[in-house]
Amino acid sequence: MPKNITIQKILGILLHRLPMILMAGVLGGLVFFVYTSFAIKPVYSTSSMIYIQNYGKQSSKNTTDDTQAATTAANSGSSESIQSNNEVAQKIFNSDLAGSAALASNCITLFNNSNDITRYYDGCSVNMSTADNTFYITIDVSGNDPVKCANVANIVAEKCAPVFHSHFPYGRIGTIREASTPSSPISPNKVQNTLIGVVVGIILACVVAIVMELIDTTIKSDDDLSAMYKIPVFAEIPDFENVSR
Repeated sequence: MPKNITIQKILGILLHRLPMILMAGVLGGLVFFVYTSFAIKPVYSTSSMIYIQNYGKQSSKNTTDDTQAATTAANSGSSESIQSNNEVAQKIFNSDLAGSAALASNCITLFNNSNDITRYYDGCSVNMSTADNTFYITIDVSGNDPVKCANVANIVAEKCAPVFHSHFPYGRIGTIREASTPSSPISPNKVQNTLIGVVVGIILACVVAIVMELIDTTIKSDDDLSAMYKIPVFAEIPDFENVSR
């Protein structure tokens, strides 16, 4: 006859099996910690940053001509010629920033498909992205060797310049930040995995304890008889052998 399991009885079962549940949690955390420490390779990550601009400082030989052109354009009311010369205007125009951002976005596609750059990946995972739609390109490199990751990030940043100039005769490219060797891995997270192991162990122990109680058909107290047969218990025979002890 199936037992009548209530929330109160489940809590009683879990409380009775509390030492086993806690031991299972500790064991689960230990297993996950050992597996994380020795079976999973650590992954390190670092990054370098470069910039790309579609404008640059004009050479000194063109300064006089550019100044005259800017003056003429100012008198005529034209803004296109002035905006093409940041040095004369002594400011950077929004059109230059927007154009540089668009150029940087296109260069990411160029760099990702250039054999002159991808051949230096050396088994690492490399991801290039623009920072907040600007003309700054972040080169993220991840892998199992921290020194190799830093070397790849710096080499890729260096090799982007000749590839850029081979396709674009104008504009500028340079390195803003070199990659440093990461001191600690980004994954796996030993603390997080250990806590997951503790939770899994506790859950499994709770399930096992409840299942063991469900399949146990032995009668342990007069309450079990009353619940099974719906009759009161008037007397019980004590175990004199255990009482004498």
